[in-house]
Amino acid sequence: MADSFKFELVSPEKLLLSEDANSVVVPGNEGEFTVMSNHAPFMTTLKPGMVTAKLSGGEEKKLFVRGGFADVNENGLTLLAEHAEPADNMTASQLDEHIEAARKRMDDAEHDDTRFKAEEYLSQLLHAKTQLPA
Repeated sequence: MADSFKFELVSPEKLLLSEDANSVVVPGNEGEFTVMSNHAPFMTTLKPGMVTAKLSGGEEKKLFVRGGFADVNENGLTLLAEHAEPADNMTASQLDEHIEAARKRMDDAEHDDTRFKAEEYLSQLLHAKTQLPA
C-alpha cells in the first residue's frame, strides 16, 4: 500500500476537501503533475482543469478548479483554488458561460499582452471542458 499524505483543497468560500491521499493529479500551468508521499517541495499556479485525488481509503474524488495555487511541502499538498467544486456538479453549460466571458475579454483586449493572457485562459477553459465527466 502506498504511503499517504495530507491533501487539502480550499476555495475562497470554504474548505472543500481535507483527506489523506495516496496520489493527486493537479492541472498546473506548466502541465499536469502528480503528487505522491514525500514529493519534493514546490509551489506553482493552477490552470482550469480537473484535480483527481486517490484517497487512502481507496475512493477517488474529482474536483474542477479554475485557477489558483498549489503548495507541496513536508506537510502534504494544499491547493488554494480561485474556484473549485466537485466535478459532478460542474456542467458543460456552466463552463460554456465562462468560455464566452473569456472570449469577450479576449475580443475586448486593447493590448497584445492582455489579449495573449485572455487567449491562453480561453484555451485552458476549452481543454478543461474536455475533462468534464460525461
